[in-house]
Amino acid sequence: MSIVVRDVREHELDSVLALNNAAGPAILPLDAARLRHFFDTAEYFRVAERDGTLAGFLIGMGARSEHDSSNFRWFLERYPDFFYIDRIVVASRRRGGGVGRAFYADAQSYAELRYPQLACEVFLEGGNDPALLFHGSFGFREVGQHVMEEASVRAAMLMKPLCSYPWVCDTYGEALPEATWLTRPRVPVARVQADAPRPTGTCP
Repeated sequence: MSIVVRDVREHELDSVLALNNAAGPAILPLDAARLRHFFDTAEYFRVAERDGTLAGFLIGMGARSEHDSSNFRWFLERYPDFFYIDRIVVASRRRGGGVGRAFYADAQSYAELRYPQLACEVFLEGGNDPALLFHGSFGFREVGQHVMEEASVRAAMLMKPLCSYPWVCDTYGEALPEATWLTRPRVPVARVQADAPRPTGTCP
């Protein structure tokens, strides 16, 4: 059956938490409060379904977010604008089945309309060549390394330029067209509570 990528639903947070904390050393553990914070604030928080079951999730945010990760701050100190992939987790039984690529294709389709670059990191401790190869095959390149102060883990810092962004920005500016195929930003709970406008573009 096909892979369906869609926004996470609140009742799925327990399952997402279990997936995250079963992912192994390549993913930092989460507690329920931290995951709820992502649900309340993240610009992009989507899950994948395959055969009717949860197959993974991806959380991301733009450079203007108030994310407190030291890896996010590393990028922020060096690059003016980007879309940051905080974490991607694929259920162990679904790895190698295309879920990761489906997530990255979806995240890129979202980001390239709003940001000039994609940013993420891969932990280097213990060897993580499959993850580095996966990201390299998707167009990411290492732009530095960083030791996370909160976890004492060294990470390769990766970026990928999004070649469609300049044209989208020059053509549409902040006003992306109303089109059914166009992925809209999710409306985080914190934004709904503040009654803030939903972003549609991030051209400087």
